[in-house]
Amino acid sequence: MSFLPVSQSDVNKLGWDHVDFVYVSGDAYVDHPSFGVAIISRVLEAKGYRVAILPQPDVRKLDDFRQFGKPRLGFLVTAGNIDSMVAHYTAAKKKRSEDAFSPGGKPGRRPDRATIVYSRLCRKAYPDVPIIIGGLEASLRRFANYDYWDDEVKPSILIESGADILSYGMGEYSMSEIASRLAGGEDISTITDIRGTCVAIPVDQYVPSSVAECPSYEQVRASKREYAVSCRIEQDEQDAVHGRKIIQRHGDMILVQNPPMRPITTEDFDWVYELPYERAYHPMYEPLGGVPAIKEVEFSIIHNRGCFGACAFCSLAFHQGRQISTRSIDSIVREAEMLTHKPNFKGYIHDVGGPTANFRIHSCKKQDKAGMCRGGKRCLAPEPCPALQVDHSEFLEMLRRVRSLPKVKKVFVRSGIRFDYLILEKDPQVMRELIEYHVSGQLKVAPEHCSTQVLDRMGKPHFEVYKKFAKEFYGITEEIGKKQFLVPYLMSSHPGSTVNDAIELSLFLKKEHLHPEQVQDFYPTPGTISTCIFYTGLDPYTLREVYVPRTPQEKALQRALLQYFRPENHDIVEQALIRAGRTDLIGNSPSCLIRPSQKYWQTQMTASKGGRSVNHPQKIEKKSPIRSINKNKNKKKGKK
Repeated sequence: MSFLPVSQSDVNKLGWDHVDFVYVSGDAYVDHPSFGVAIISRVLEAKGYRVAILPQPDVRKLDDFRQFGKPRLGFLVTAGNIDSMVAHYTAAKKKRSEDAFSPGGKPGRRPDRATIVYSRLCRKAYPDVPIIIGGLEASLRRFANYDYWDDEVKPSILIESGADILSYGMGEYSMSEIASRLAGGEDISTITDIRGTCVAIPVDQYVPSSVAECPSYEQVRASKREYAVSCRIEQDEQDAVHGRKIIQRHGDMILVQNPPMRPITTEDFDWVYELPYERAYHPMYEPLGGVPAIKEVEFSIIHNRGCFGACAFCSLAFHQGRQISTRSIDSIVREAEMLTHKPNFKGYIHDVGGPTANFRIHSCKKQDKAGMCRGGKRCLAPEPCPALQVDHSEFLEMLRRVRSLPKVKKVFVRSGIRFDYLILEKDPQVMRELIEYHVSGQLKVAPEHCSTQVLDRMGKPHFEVYKKFAKEFYGITEEIGKKQFLVPYLMSSHPGSTVNDAIELSLFLKKEHLHPEQVQDFYPTPGTISTCIFYTGLDPYTLREVYVPRTPQEKALQRALLQYFRPENHDIVEQALIRAGRTDLIGNSPSCLIRPSQKYWQTQMTASKGGRSVNHPQKIEKKSPIRSINKNKNKKKGKK
């Protein structure tokens, strides 16, 4: 097998007189099942369609979009594996210096809001050719959405791009049906009922039916309360079992979201991931330094989809859904065995995981008939649901079989582990084997914070659960005679988090002697509950006000507090502590976060009454200058 054609000369070599679909992507072309373009293009190919790939076209040249001629069935358009704005900008809205999905990791190979730009150019190139948009950027922006980068509410990306159909979520089923109906001669304007898709219909052509109606684009743009109401409806109906059709009016058009596509079956999941992928970037990128994104996934295996954890800041539940789909263990073993024959395989499977590595079963028995719970209820937080099923037996069997393969030295689990789910497992062998055989010195887990009120906003378990897990992890690690560590993911400035909450977290880090190298500042990306709270200041499920750290100054304060130990953060941490009234944490005692600066010391000397001299902090090794000042004040007032 070979790569799909990326130029007209490739098409000619195949002897094709036309292509059925031109797939336009904001990413470089990597034919690996961790990339959406690879999956959809291989699925269509397997069903008999001719697909050409147009990766990162030059938007200044319309001829780039015409190089394959007029596609027989349509253009497929995606920004790539991630939102183009997230690919380009940090949470502080600064331009990134690297793009892992571009040749050589160099930025600037795709436009901002790539889905919209590409779709409009496809329309200019061939006005009468159907345009189907998909991928994460399109999926998460399918309704009117708050745009963090422009700080405004934008219309559905389907309407803004001028495309005909939007495929949201995982698109194998929906795209196959769209292709079949187009190939059967059906006009794109009549394909309005496929699950997992959105269409835009003129108001005068819309036939009223039983639907869930969100406040209109005009309403959510004018009212933050209405935006929050819309968010709740969108989230509650994101279920393949009970989810209803949703409509949202945009001027003289009506956005119609059909119910979500049913989760992929195990049989189909196996088939999709065993298609003949090259599992590499296209050779044309070799002189440019390759495509860095392949490094993380080249020897990794995806075994599941969906996540019933449903963290408020994560878009996975809105994109993939909360119901778990899994590949068979036999399929996973076949893929692992195939990887061992790759020329550059060194004996290590870097990851066997997915959105959440240790989810292999439905969270409860009722899901197939009743779907997932509405109303913001979560399976794991703040407490595990009484109906929650906990069973890692398949997960453990899968890891055992993969690690027993010839040529496999080690199998790691590096994608997210839900420690709050693992800790509920009654079989002690599960955690022991995971720690003994599948940790690469460090296990990444995501407590995110330690403040109860912040964790509740995030939809995460309370911090005592993490402490219990950490105790068991280090206990087992010591028993087996290894030096292994937990690497906690932490987030600053999440809605609901105050400077005092950040101080609480920094004190925990100090107590545990943790010095996180990276801290994720909350990033308001489309399609999440947390982004809704960030924009509106309201909890969409209660419509009550929530404190939101929005200004760059406060976000910087909270982020610096989590890395208080860095010299370059000293001044801003000092400022944060003064602002919060926690000057007791500025000093030289072991309980303090930072030593006082010269400026701070001089300020305190000036503020001391009566001009009494106070020892310079450099001469005090273990006493807090604040306590010394307070002691002098008390003496003057005649207090003991």
